[in-house]
Amino acid sequence: MAKQYDVVIIGAGPAGSVAALLLRQQGFSVCVIEKQHFPRYVVGESLLPLGMDVLEEAGVLHIIENEPFQLKNGIAFTYQNHYTAFDFRHKHGKGKNFALQVDRARFDQILIHQAQQHGADVHFGETVISMDNSAAPVQLKIQQNSGIQYDLHARFVLDASGYFRAVPRLLGWEITQGITQHNVYHTQINDRITHPKFDRNKNLIAVHPEYRDIWMWLIPLDNQRSSVGLVGQAKYFKQAEDQAGRLLGASELLKKYFSEVPLFQKIMPHANWDNGFPFYYIPSYSAGVKANHGNGFAILGNAAGFLDPVFSSGISSAMYSAKLAVEVLTRQLNGEKVDWQSEYASRQGYGAQVFKTSIDNWYNGSLQDWVFNPSHSRESREMLCAVLAGYAWDSSNPYVRDAQLA
Repeated sequence: MAKQYDVVIIGAGPAGSVAALLLRQQGFSVCVIEKQHFPRYVVGESLLPLGMDVLEEAGVLHIIENEPFQLKNGIAFTYQNHYTAFDFRHKHGKGKNFALQVDRARFDQILIHQAQQHGADVHFGETVISMDNSAAPVQLKIQQNSGIQYDLHARFVLDASGYFRAVPRLLGWEITQGITQHNVYHTQINDRITHPKFDRNKNLIAVHPEYRDIWMWLIPLDNQRSSVGLVGQAKYFKQAEDQAGRLLGASELLKKYFSEVPLFQKIMPHANWDNGFPFYYIPSYSAGVKANHGNGFAILGNAAGFLDPVFSSGISSAMYSAKLAVEVLTRQLNGEKVDWQSEYASRQGYGAQVFKTSIDNWYNGSLQDWVFNPSHSRESREMLCAVLAGYAWDSSNPYVRDAQLA
């Protein structure tokens, strides 16, 4: 006989863990299905102040703050010889003015462990291979790594499976057509940076001096390590060759493009790129879905589509989507009639549209021009800074309101 839960959550990343914690606060039975085993490495180390708000609501912020994670108080940008920085302490509106750069293996493990400590059942090394949501309860078939299969029933399913997009794959809801595709190359280095121009409390985003739709990140994780990444359309990297005409791999591409940025040349002369940490390649990461809810389920965070990592909004937006979904789901499970389109999809889409507009403007160059223009007022910079801090749902911010019209 299949075991039944109030909610089955697919994925034990930050969105899934936060959803589990918030649901357990309300006393609902929760089971989390995670295909991998923890701890495991995943890119996406940079939180935003918005995410700190959600962690506080989930009751785990004090635990995260006690970890030796790197403080983050803003974001800096460089292009050719230009440099500018936005400090979260000088932003429009309310909300926290700091965040953290986290080791995702440790961060994710802390969150899911807290969910377990608060009563959620968590199954690692298991995959949802089918879902029947034609009638209540939703019926799920689960496969363990050993190949053994079993059934679970749920009053509701939350898909927090990230890039795997479990429910959209099962339903054929994934959308990639019409979305400009970018590739990502990334690793972690021993940066050995001592130059005073580098602020370890801020992400550093570098625009390539020649190709403005190629950009790089340098995210300090502690006093020795930094996460580094290269992002651009595949057309640039497919043709990249060394002097002997050999196509460049991930490590060579990263080193090549970083060496072409003036500020990186200045601050990273002693960086150790070959420290044994793997070099990773993620092709064509952008995707969408037909809808982010349906009969008996809702889709959270990156499982509902991922736009771009340029503003480090992924983790914090995913956790915020978990918060929004749980607010609606709590009322539904308590017997109230809810409207998932207006109360979840539209609310989630409000902030997502702000990020989409900002990302589009980043790649067409207009936002880059704005960022590096020193003539903008303090107030207008504070408005953009609030969005860079994750507060894309704050309708009191004129920047947010204008982005809705784009």
